[in-house]
Amino acid sequence: MTVPFRSPVSPVSARRRVLVTGGAGYVGSHACKALYRAGFLPIVYDNLSNGRPDAVRWGPLERGQLSDTAHLRAIIARYRPVGVLHFAALIEAGRSVIAPRTFYETNVAGTLSLVNTMIDAGVRTLVMSSTAAVYGEPATTPIAETHALNPVNPYGRSKLFVEEALRDVCSAERFTATALRYFNAAGADPDGDLGEDHDPETHLIPLVIQTALGLRESISVFGTDYETPDGTCVRDYVHVSDLAQAHVLALQRMLDGGDSLIANLGTNRGYTVRDVIGIVEDVVGREIHVVETARRPGDPARLVADATLAKKVLGWRPRRSELRSIVKDAVRWIARRHQISDAAFVAEAV
Repeated sequence: MTVPFRSPVSPVSARRRVLVTGGAGYVGSHACKALYRAGFLPIVYDNLSNGRPDAVRWGPLERGQLSDTAHLRAIIARYRPVGVLHFAALIEAGRSVIAPRTFYETNVAGTLSLVNTMIDAGVRTLVMSSTAAVYGEPATTPIAETHALNPVNPYGRSKLFVEEALRDVCSAERFTATALRYFNAAGADPDGDLGEDHDPETHLIPLVIQTALGLRESISVFGTDYETPDGTCVRDYVHVSDLAQAHVLALQRMLDGGDSLIANLGTNRGYTVRDVIGIVEDVVGREIHVVETARRPGDPARLVADATLAKKVLGWRPRRSELRSIVKDAVRWIARRHQISDAAFVAEAV
């Protein structure tokens, strides 16, 4: 199914096309906006199982499955993209333990289907959305790309399998791929066009904000006895717009002749769960009801990226990934999404 598209700015004929799988989702939709701003036309290919049609604003939407190779082949033939940004995947680590076959089928088999169809069609440039979950429980932090890979759940293993498969394909074929291992995607588009809207929501920052805005009764803190400054887990939060820009830089680098790459995307700085709660309380101006509970199995104490390689090779510079900026953008988005207009926190969030 093709959804009609009307260009908001300039004629689409002058733009190079990029296929964006999962482009109706959280990170994928932000990447589409970044692509458009960089002079590309994003062609979204999404089954809309998790994505939202109203997040597709910078190019046409083609609805379909990665496993439907005939349809995917027809889409590639119609638009003749110069490359692919691949976001289509299942990402809930906890659910992957319960339904591993579904995760391997979607994340591994789906990606191989995409790569085979790309190569058959002569499209040989891919940027893949990977994850810090490939590292598992880190031995040291910040985590560099040379750290041992030991994922602790099927989600992380599925992404690692894909990375290894792409490495082999790139060695054997005229094919170039970049895998971007990002840490905790967070925030919302600074212009208010896009934001995080999962159902159910599982990510900490939107859950804390929803609690502060009265959309939830409380926020659960899983584990308060870790060896961290305040006993709660430490995570590296990266603004979603910064992640989107990294994907565009990776694509452009390969189109300009750059070779394959695996790189972390993070800020080299970690925040505890209590840090996040405190900053949200400060921005919104409301106290949050916290429920302390036991650790979740498989939650590492610290996940902080060493993103030196992405900065050096891609020229990537995260510009909005200071935690307060992330929270302010997310507060604006969630408040608008739920039609909440409290002058105190809206003014503070600007």
